[in-house]
Amino acid sequence: MKPRVAVIGAGWAGLSAAIELVGQADISVFEAGREPGGRARRVDTTSRFLDNGQHILVGAYHQTLAMMRKVGADPETLFERVPMQWQQPFGMRMWCPPLPAPLHLMAGLVTARGIGWRDKYSLGRALTRLRLAGWRLDEDVSVAAWLAREGQSDTLCRLFWHPLVLSALNTPVAEASMQILANVLRDTLGSPLRSDSDLLLPRSDLSELFPLPANDWLGEQGVRLVYGQRVERLQREGDGWRVAGEYFDAVVVAVAPYHVEGLLDDERLLSVIKAFDYCPIYTVYLQFPVPVNLPGPMCGLDDGADWLFDRDCLTGETGMVAAVLSAPSEETVADRDALLKRIVAAVSRVDPTLVEPERSRIIAEKRATFAARVGLARPDTRFGLHSLYLAGDWVASDYPATLEGAVRSGITAATALLQDFTQNHNDDE
Repeated sequence: MKPRVAVIGAGWAGLSAAIELVGQADISVFEAGREPGGRARRVDTTSRFLDNGQHILVGAYHQTLAMMRKVGADPETLFERVPMQWQQPFGMRMWCPPLPAPLHLMAGLVTARGIGWRDKYSLGRALTRLRLAGWRLDEDVSVAAWLAREGQSDTLCRLFWHPLVLSALNTPVAEASMQILANVLRDTLGSPLRSDSDLLLPRSDLSELFPLPANDWLGEQGVRLVYGQRVERLQREGDGWRVAGEYFDAVVVAVAPYHVEGLLDDERLLSVIKAFDYCPIYTVYLQFPVPVNLPGPMCGLDDGADWLFDRDCLTGETGMVAAVLSAPSEETVADRDALLKRIVAAVSRVDPTLVEPERSRIIAEKRATFAARVGLARPDTRFGLHSLYLAGDWVASDYPATLEGAVRSGITAATALLQDFTQNHNDDE
């Protein structure tokens, strides 16, 4: 007998859970929005589709890439794969050649420009100490505290560590968990596979990477997809749950943590979620009347704290660039006109031949990710609620809020659900 399963939320976690359950459950996916993808999808503006952020994947995202392939989305055509590189036109510039790991990183560090030999040695020493410790800290501390302990210079912090932390964790350096950052470094720069550190830059919009192919594939497998219907409340009924007036044997809750409060009244779970804080991501789109001459498909703005993406190079949108600001302070983004002028000036510094953009658009995800702080308690997939499973990039794992974390959580939730259902069914017999 197959269980009836409701998946609440059609983001990357919910879609992954549904895909993993296909053939082993009778699945219904409920999504409040009219399109899949959650916080990593395209946005329909008046003139075109724009992504609600620029997501960078890396070669180490094995589960995400496998899930894409399963639904017919080919990573080899959907991504521009480039060796690990760090391009700041007015800062640090590093390119890791296609050598076996860790020689690629050593070569990249030795030939890096924009930092001196003392900083190169200091950076290499810090990474080596982490590797020798198995990428584990005796006690988690903030990244800022760890950098001070490792003697990283102000220049290294400004040009390398701060941009890296904001890009990977979307959390200010003074608050960010060094252990979570070490986990990311372990699977990328510290991986024995050089390709795990490759950057995967999307050649299409975010929805075409995975959400739309996953939606089509699930429909072909007979999965019921219900869009534009918000599930207001989950009600316990016997051994299962009542969702939108229907009974289900099990539920996968794959919504953002701040939406859980409306679904459940479990005080223990809600107390964990209320401890979460969130950080924004702002994306500034600029449409220039002529192609933009950038040093690569992705480069740092000014000192590299913000990143610029050449949409012409990646997606064929001539003259379109996107600037991404990770976890900016409220003061930085409070004045939209001033923000826009700052970004235009920074892009023009990279390409002095540019004229004023024809159009611009600022897309703000004010609660884009949870703040990956030291000591943050994140709930497990099984949280003690019978036949209910949590999925999302915020559920307990080694990773910060990433697409890989979301996909892994969906797979974990589906696996746990099937294990429990099989065990309970066998016990009943």
